[in-house]
Amino acid sequence: MFNKLRDIRKEKKISAVKLANMLGLETKTAYYKKENGTVKFSLEKARTLSLYFKKSIECLFYEECNSEIDTKRDDALEEAI
Repeated sequence: MFNKLRDIRKEKKISAVKLANMLGLETKTAYYKKENGTVKFSLEKARTLSLYFKKSIECLFYEECNSEIDTKRDDALEEAI
């Protein structure tokens, strides 16, 4: 299920450290645990990733998705990046 998120991250050449920092996680290991499904993403963190990648949550986490979203990052997210 989370392979798609990993594939998108690698395709965009974004490090796990960068996403860990953006999500307020202390280590890249904490991020990897979420990315591989060991620890669940909160809806808030999934939304943050959705805004960052400009893709719907469904498109980040599930193989089948119907649409990508066109969204602007809010100021708080922009500062985190």
